Amino acid sequence: MTLFITSSPFVEGADRAILSNANGFVDRIRQALPPTPRALFICADPDSHQMTCQFGADVASAFAQEGIPFSAYQVLDGENADDAASLIAQTDFIVLSGGHVPTQNAFFQDIDLADLLQDFPGTIMGISAGSMNLAENVYIQPEEPGESSPDFARFAPGLGLTDVNILPHYQKVKDVWLDGRRLFEDITYADSYGQMFFVLPDGSYFYQDGQKLLLCGESWLIHDGEIEPLLHNGEVQNLDEWN
Repeated sequence: MTLFITSSPFVEGADRAILSNANGFVDRIRQALPPTPRALFICADPDSHQMTCQFGADVASAFAQEGIPFSAYQVLDGENADDAASLIAQTDFIVLSGGHVPTQNAFFQDIDLADLLQDFPGTIMGISAGSMNLAENVYIQPEEPGESSPDFARFAPGLGLTDVNILPHYQKVKDVWLDGRRLFEDITYADSYGQMFFVLPDGSYFYQDGQKLLLCGESWLIHDGEIEPLLHNGEVQNLDEWN
């Protein structure tokens, strides 16, 4: 199994979905996929069928523009959740949509997605929430009003395919306030004791296969209440060799 753990793989600000080759993303994923992969888009919200279908069409178009046409693609959401096992068996490339992390996490648990993916031999690309839910123990960074409450569950079981916890879209959310508090300095830093959160802007990502775990591009690490810079754009670090 090969994982691409992305903040977003698309060009920021474009009027349509265009894959970004920042930090060699397109080159690397092209090598990981068959020439005409069969794709499966797994939703963030099982009740938003139309939105997931549009997302799938946009991603398919973006990959086709880079010379990676999908031979087939399907959507997995609340309308066909009972077919999850058979849909996964028919695909080479799974894309986990972005969206609301706890909503997606609950759907993944409802369909036992962690078990269904344990022996998946293909490539999985997470986007934003989809990347966050790849972790074994998912940190659910508060996002919506009211979620900064101590009663909001900040951690949940994830897919267990990586030990990496990412916080995506840093260029957009680093100065966000939620419920009268700073999202990072007042909320996330306090949640980071005993944890490691890798902070990524769009264009940065992790690549993971059976042999290595690469961090690609601009990044920071939050742990024990502090943030420290890791890499600049264009830099790659093998985390298996990182101290």
